[in-house]
Amino acid sequence: MAGTMAATAAKRPESAVKAKVPAAENTLRILKLLASKRGPMAASNIATALGLPRSSVYHLLGVMEANGFVLHLHEEQRYGLGISAFELSSAYSRQEPLSRLGRPMLASLVDVLGESAHLAVLHGRDVLYIVEERAKNRPSLVTDVGVRLPSHLTASGRAILAALPKSQVRALYPNAAAFTARHEVEGAIMKYSALSSHLDQVRQRGYATEHGEVTPGFGSIAAAVTDHLGWPTAAVAVTFLEDKLPEDQWPVLAARVQKVADELSVRIHGRPGK
Repeated sequence: MAGTMAATAAKRPESAVKAKVPAAENTLRILKLLASKRGPMAASNIATALGLPRSSVYHLLGVMEANGFVLHLHEEQRYGLGISAFELSSAYSRQEPLSRLGRPMLASLVDVLGESAHLAVLHGRDVLYIVEERAKNRPSLVTDVGVRLPSHLTASGRAILAALPKSQVRALYPNAAAFTARHEVEGAIMKYSALSSHLDQVRQRGYATEHGEVTPGFGSIAAAVTDHLGWPTAAVAVTFLEDKLPEDQWPVLAARVQKVADELSVRIHGRPGK
Protein backbone atom coordinates (compact mmCIF):
# COMPACT_ATOMS: atom_id res chain seq x y z
CA MET A 1 0.00 0.00 0.00
CA ALA A 2 2.74 2.42 1.02
CA GLY A 3 4.73 1.51 -2.10
CA THR A 4 1.71 2.22 -4.32
CA MET A 5 1.12 5.61 -2.68
CA ALA A 6 4.78 6.51 -3.08
CA ALA A 7 4.73 5.57 -6.75
CA THR A 8 1.59 7.65 -7.30
CA ALA A 9 3.18 10.62 -5.57
CA ALA A 10 6.30 10.26 -7.68
CA LYS A 11 4.26 10.44 -10.89
CA ARG A 12 2.19 13.43 -9.77
CA PRO A 13 4.76 16.19 -10.44
CA GLU A 14 5.15 15.21 -14.11
CA SER A 15 1.37 15.18 -14.65
CA ALA A 16 1.04 18.48 -12.83
CA VAL A 17 3.72 20.07 -14.99
CA LYS A 18 1.99 18.95 -18.20
CA ALA A 19 -1.33 20.29 -16.91
CA LYS A 20 0.20 23.69 -16.14
CA VAL A 21 2.10 24.24 -19.41
CA PRO A 22 -0.22 23.40 -22.33
CA ALA A 23 0.89 26.64 -24.01
CA ALA A 24 4.51 25.50 -23.97
CA GLU A 25 3.58 22.12 -25.43
CA ASN A 26 1.41 23.70 -28.13
CA THR A 27 4.16 26.19 -28.99
CA LEU A 28 6.54 23.31 -29.60
CA ARG A 29 3.90 21.49 -31.65
CA ILE A 30 3.49 24.54 -33.89
CA LEU A 31 7.24 24.89 -34.37
CA LYS A 32 7.58 21.19 -35.21
CA LEU A 33 4.71 21.44 -37.70
CA LEU A 34 6.25 24.46 -39.45
CA ALA A 35 9.63 22.71 -39.52
CA SER A 36 8.06 19.68 -41.21
CA LYS A 37 6.68 21.72 -44.12
CA ARG A 38 8.48 22.94 -47.24
CA GLY A 39 6.81 26.38 -47.02
CA PRO A 40 4.86 28.77 -44.75
CA MET A 41 1.35 27.92 -43.50
CA ALA A 42 -1.85 29.86 -42.81
CA ALA A 43 -2.81 30.08 -39.14
CA SER A 44 -6.15 28.41 -39.89
CA ASN A 45 -4.34 25.42 -41.43
CA ILE A 46 -2.06 25.19 -38.40
CA ALA A 47 -5.08 25.16 -36.10
CA THR A 48 -6.79 22.45 -38.16
CA ALA A 49 -3.66 20.28 -38.41
CA LEU A 50 -3.06 20.38 -34.66
CA GLY A 51 -6.69 20.38 -33.51
CA LEU A 52 -6.28 23.68 -31.66
CA PRO A 53 -8.63 26.68 -31.34
CA ARG A 54 -7.77 29.39 -33.86
CA SER A 55 -7.69 32.01 -31.10
CA SER A 56 -5.02 30.03 -29.22
CA VAL A 57 -2.97 29.54 -32.39
CA TYR A 58 -3.06 33.26 -33.21
CA HIS A 59 -2.03 34.11 -29.66
CA LEU A 60 0.90 31.66 -29.67
CA LEU A 61 2.01 32.79 -33.13
CA GLY A 62 1.97 36.39 -31.92
CA VAL A 63 4.27 35.57 -29.02
CA MET A 64 6.60 33.53 -31.25
CA GLU A 65 6.65 36.32 -33.84
CA ALA A 66 7.60 38.87 -31.17
CA ASN A 67 10.51 36.62 -30.18
CA GLY A 68 11.65 35.93 -33.73
CA PHE A 69 10.72 32.23 -33.86
CA VAL A 70 8.12 32.72 -36.59
CA LEU A 71 7.80 35.27 -39.37
CA HIS A 72 4.41 36.57 -40.52
CA LEU A 73 4.25 36.99 -44.30
CA HIS A 74 1.52 39.65 -44.46
CA GLU A 75 0.99 39.52 -48.23
CA GLU A 76 0.46 35.75 -48.16
CA GLN A 77 -1.24 35.66 -44.74
CA ARG A 78 1.02 32.78 -43.78
CA TYR A 79 3.57 32.01 -41.09
CA GLY A 80 7.04 30.55 -41.54
CA LEU A 81 10.02 29.92 -39.30
CA GLY A 82 11.88 33.04 -38.13
CA ILE A 83 15.49 33.97 -37.54
CA SER A 84 15.49 32.67 -33.95
CA ALA A 85 14.54 29.22 -35.24
CA PHE A 86 17.43 29.49 -37.71
CA GLU A 87 19.77 30.41 -34.86
CA LEU A 88 18.70 27.27 -33.02
CA SER A 89 19.47 25.28 -36.16
CA SER A 90 22.90 26.91 -36.40
CA ALA A 91 23.58 26.11 -32.76
CA TYR A 92 22.59 22.51 -33.48
CA SER A 93 25.18 22.43 -36.28
CA ARG A 94 27.88 24.00 -34.12
CA GLN A 95 27.41 21.34 -31.47
CA GLU A 96 28.03 18.65 -34.12
CA PRO A 97 25.32 16.25 -32.87
CA LEU A 98 25.43 14.20 -36.06
CA SER A 99 29.14 13.53 -35.57
CA ARG A 100 28.72 12.86 -31.85
CA LEU A 101 25.85 10.44 -32.40
CA GLY A 102 27.41 8.77 -35.42
CA ARG A 103 30.97 8.21 -34.15
CA PRO A 104 30.21 5.48 -31.56
CA MET A 105 27.84 3.76 -33.96
CA LEU A 106 30.50 3.66 -36.66
CA ALA A 107 33.08 2.45 -34.16
CA SER A 108 30.80 -0.49 -33.29
CA LEU A 109 30.30 -1.21 -36.99
CA VAL A 110 34.07 -1.27 -37.53
CA ASP A 111 34.49 -3.65 -34.58
CA VAL A 112 31.96 -6.05 -36.09
CA LEU A 113 33.12 -5.89 -39.71
CA GLY A 114 36.84 -5.26 -39.32
CA GLU A 115 36.63 -2.68 -42.13
CA SER A 116 36.89 1.10 -42.06
CA ALA A 117 33.72 3.19 -41.94
CA HIS A 118 32.87 6.84 -42.37
CA LEU A 119 30.04 9.35 -42.20
CA ALA A 120 29.68 12.04 -44.86
CA VAL A 121 27.31 14.92 -45.68
CA LEU A 122 26.53 16.63 -48.97
CA HIS A 123 28.26 19.96 -49.54
CA GLY A 124 27.39 21.40 -52.94
CA ARG A 125 28.31 18.69 -55.45
CA ASP A 126 30.82 17.19 -53.03
CA VAL A 127 30.59 14.97 -50.00
CA LEU A 128 32.34 16.19 -46.86
CA TYR A 129 33.59 13.54 -44.46
CA ILE A 130 32.73 14.34 -40.84
CA VAL A 131 33.56 11.02 -39.12
CA GLU A 132 36.23 8.47 -40.02
CA GLU A 133 36.68 5.24 -38.06
CA ARG A 134 39.70 3.26 -39.24
CA ALA A 135 39.88 -0.51 -38.83
CA LYS A 136 43.08 -2.05 -37.47
CA ASN A 137 45.53 -3.50 -39.98
CA ARG A 138 43.72 -1.94 -42.92
CA PRO A 139 45.32 0.39 -45.52
CA SER A 140 44.91 4.13 -45.01
CA LEU A 141 42.19 5.89 -47.01
CA VAL A 142 41.76 9.33 -48.55
CA THR A 143 38.43 9.83 -46.75
CA ASP A 144 39.79 11.66 -43.70
CA VAL A 145 37.67 14.06 -41.66
CA GLY A 146 37.37 17.35 -43.55
CA VAL A 147 38.16 15.81 -46.97
CA ARG A 148 35.80 16.65 -49.83
CA LEU A 149 35.25 14.38 -52.84
CA PRO A 150 32.89 14.60 -55.84
CA SER A 151 29.64 13.00 -54.72
CA HIS A 152 29.01 11.16 -58.00
CA LEU A 153 32.27 9.22 -57.54
CA THR A 154 31.62 7.98 -54.00
CA ALA A 155 29.21 5.46 -52.52
CA SER A 156 28.34 8.00 -49.80
CA GLY A 157 27.51 10.65 -52.37
CA ARG A 158 25.49 8.29 -54.51
CA ALA A 159 23.44 7.17 -51.49
CA ILE A 160 22.61 10.78 -50.69
CA LEU A 161 21.91 11.76 -54.31
CA ALA A 162 19.57 8.79 -54.75
CA ALA A 163 17.48 10.05 -51.81
CA LEU A 164 17.13 13.53 -53.31
CA PRO A 165 14.39 14.53 -55.77
CA LYS A 166 15.55 13.96 -59.34
CA SER A 167 15.09 17.66 -60.10
CA GLN A 168 17.55 18.50 -57.33
CA VAL A 169 20.13 16.07 -58.72
CA ARG A 170 19.67 17.57 -62.18
CA ALA A 171 20.24 21.05 -60.76
CA LEU A 172 23.49 19.87 -59.19
CA TYR A 173 24.63 18.31 -62.47
CA PRO A 174 23.38 20.62 -65.25
CA ASN A 175 26.07 19.76 -67.82
CA ALA A 176 29.16 17.67 -68.55
CA ALA A 177 31.43 20.21 -66.86
CA ALA A 178 29.90 19.21 -63.50
CA PHE A 179 31.46 15.74 -63.75
CA THR A 180 35.07 15.09 -62.79
CA ALA A 181 37.17 11.93 -62.40
CA ARG A 182 40.12 11.12 -60.16
CA HIS A 183 41.52 8.57 -62.65
CA GLU A 184 40.38 6.46 -65.57
CA VAL A 185 37.98 3.69 -64.55
CA GLU A 186 35.91 1.49 -66.83
CA GLY A 187 32.27 2.49 -66.64
CA ALA A 188 33.01 5.77 -64.82
CA ILE A 189 30.02 8.10 -64.44
CA MET A 190 30.81 11.16 -66.53
CA LYS A 191 27.41 12.33 -67.75
CA TYR A 192 23.96 12.88 -66.29
CA SER A 193 22.25 9.99 -68.08
CA ALA A 194 24.76 7.53 -66.59
CA LEU A 195 24.35 9.06 -63.13
CA SER A 196 20.56 8.99 -63.34
CA SER A 197 20.58 5.34 -64.39
CA HIS A 198 22.96 4.43 -61.58
CA LEU A 199 20.85 6.26 -58.97
CA ASP A 200 17.78 4.34 -60.12
CA GLN A 201 19.65 1.13 -59.27
CA VAL A 202 20.58 2.55 -55.86
CA ARG A 203 16.92 3.34 -55.13
CA GLN A 204 15.85 -0.17 -56.14
CA ARG A 205 18.32 -2.03 -53.92
CA GLY A 206 18.42 0.51 -51.05
CA TYR A 207 22.18 1.06 -50.91
CA ALA A 208 24.95 2.54 -53.04
CA THR A 209 28.25 1.06 -54.21
CA GLU A 210 31.54 2.28 -55.61
CA HIS A 211 34.16 0.24 -57.45
CA GLY A 212 37.57 1.91 -57.37
CA GLU A 213 36.45 5.33 -58.63
CA VAL A 214 38.04 7.03 -55.60
CA THR A 215 41.04 4.74 -55.05
CA PRO A 216 41.88 1.81 -57.34
CA GLY A 217 41.34 -1.55 -55.67
CA PHE A 218 38.96 -0.22 -53.02
CA GLY A 219 35.21 -0.69 -52.96
CA SER A 220 32.59 1.01 -50.81
CA ILE A 221 29.00 0.44 -49.75
CA ALA A 222 26.83 3.23 -48.34
CA ALA A 223 23.29 3.95 -47.13
CA ALA A 224 21.59 7.28 -46.54
CA VAL A 225 20.67 8.75 -43.15
CA THR A 226 17.35 10.60 -43.50
CA ASP A 227 15.52 13.23 -41.45
CA HIS A 228 11.83 13.43 -40.48
CA LEU A 229 10.91 14.46 -44.03
CA GLY A 230 12.88 11.64 -45.60
CA TRP A 231 15.50 14.14 -46.77
CA PRO A 232 19.07 12.73 -46.85
CA THR A 233 21.09 14.24 -44.00
CA ALA A 234 24.21 12.11 -44.40
CA ALA A 235 25.43 8.68 -45.45
CA VAL A 236 27.11 5.83 -43.60
CA ALA A 237 29.71 3.93 -45.65
CA VAL A 238 32.18 1.10 -45.32
CA THR A 239 35.32 0.87 -47.49
CA PHE A 240 37.37 -2.27 -48.12
CA LEU A 241 39.84 -3.95 -50.48
CA GLU A 242 37.75 -5.45 -53.26
CA ASP A 243 39.94 -8.51 -53.67
CA LYS A 244 39.29 -9.38 -50.00
CA LEU A 245 35.50 -9.29 -50.30
CA PRO A 246 33.78 -11.13 -53.18
CA GLU A 247 30.94 -9.14 -54.69
CA ASP A 248 28.39 -11.82 -53.82
CA GLN A 249 29.03 -10.94 -50.15
CA TRP A 250 28.33 -7.24 -50.63
CA PRO A 251 24.56 -7.49 -49.92
CA VAL A 252 25.28 -8.95 -46.46
CA LEU A 253 27.64 -6.07 -45.73
CA ALA A 254 25.10 -3.62 -47.12
CA ALA A 255 22.45 -4.89 -44.70
CA ARG A 256 24.72 -4.04 -41.77
CA VAL A 257 25.48 -0.60 -43.17
CA GLN A 258 21.79 0.03 -43.78
CA LYS A 259 20.97 -0.98 -40.21
CA VAL A 260 23.41 1.58 -38.79
CA ALA A 261 22.10 4.28 -41.15
CA ASP A 262 18.52 3.50 -40.04
CA GLU A 263 19.51 3.60 -36.36
CA LEU A 264 21.19 6.97 -36.83
CA SER A 265 18.11 8.25 -38.69
CA VAL A 266 15.98 7.31 -35.69
CA ARG A 267 18.45 8.93 -33.29
CA ILE A 268 18.10 12.28 -35.09
CA HIS A 269 14.30 11.86 -35.07
CA GLY A 270 14.28 11.02 -38.75
CA ARG A 271 12.79 8.04 -40.47
CA PRO A 272 14.69 4.96 -41.66
CA GLY A 273 15.13 4.22 -45.33
CA LYS A 274 13.05 1.60 -47.09
